[in-house]
Amino acid sequence: MVTPFVPSPGSHRVSRSNPGAWLILRPGGDGTWKPWGRLEAWREQNSSNTIGYRFEILPAIAAPVTLAASTISSQHGGKFTIDVTSGVTPMNSPSGSWDLSSGSRSDFGLEQQLLYKGFVMSTTVDGEGKCSKPEVEVGVQHVTCTEDAAAFVALAAAMDLSMDACKLFSQKLRKELRQ
Repeated sequence: MVTPFVPSPGSHRVSRSNPGAWLILRPGGDGTWKPWGRLEAWREQNSSNTIGYRFEILPAIAAPVTLAASTISSQHGGKFTIDVTSGVTPMNSPSGSWDLSSGSRSDFGLEQQLLYKGFVMSTTVDGEGKCSKPEVEVGVQHVTCTEDAAAFVALAAAMDLSMDACKLFSQKLRKELRQ
């Protein structure tokens, strides 16, 4: 966990200004673990039944790149999707700082992380207090090894856990999370 899920000062909830965050790691080539992505989650202030989230890829050589940002119902759950079909992507960012023609690459395939295009992944999560069994669907072009698939499964699990981690701190966690 990068930032623990703790309530904002004077509140019983995690807020956009004080989000909880999950750090998703991937194995590095030298027996270490390297950051791959960060999922931030919070309870929207204008609605006690909405969870906001933002998922960013964490390239080793540049600033984080947001691939998904939206809201999901905390009562009913919904679909968490990364589908980069429009908008600014790393290859066409206005600053032009993502030029990969230089041939440089990182230990775990920076090109793959920066070239997400089209459908990337989706998973369905249940609402808070429900024990989800999320199924993960990943675009075949984004999975070249077991580690790729594992990272997306970890991301789906983090989104599912966020549903309960963002609930009001005055409420009890479900039995599975209290042990």
